[in-house]
Amino acid sequence: MQVKVEQLENVKFFVHARHHTLICDQPADNGGSDEGMTPPEFMLASLGSCAAFYAVQYLKTRNLATTGVEVTVDAEKLKAPARIGNFRIEVHCPVPLTEEQQLSMVRAVHSCLVHNTLMSVPEIAIELKLPVLTS
Repeated sequence: MQVKVEQLENVKFFVHARHHTLICDQPADNGGSDEGMTPPEFMLASLGSCAAFYAVQYLKTRNLATTGVEVTVDAEKLKAPARIGNFRIEVHCPVPLTEEQQLSMVRAVHSCLVHNTLMSVPEIAIELKLPVLTS
């Protein structure tokens, strides 16, 4: 997997993944033009859409529903160090479920790749690339 981030102007960026492009920006009060989601909002979007995918897969494989799943993700901005935490995922199921099905669906949503990544501290390497100076 790979995304490429390209500065468009000021604090607005193109985010390219495969043949898709999104805009990442900051609100006006943070120096941006508010033309796209912020990086933390992208993180919540990633977690929420992953949770929704697993919820939909659970319902589809059991022939319970094929549409209507909605997910809301909330989180708080924490300090020392600055980070996002206290995530809360709310899955709105379009059909009634038995207690056993509810437990199984929550287990399925817990299997989300993004959720599992956040639950295990990932290794992140940062490599700085500089232009070659010519004399």
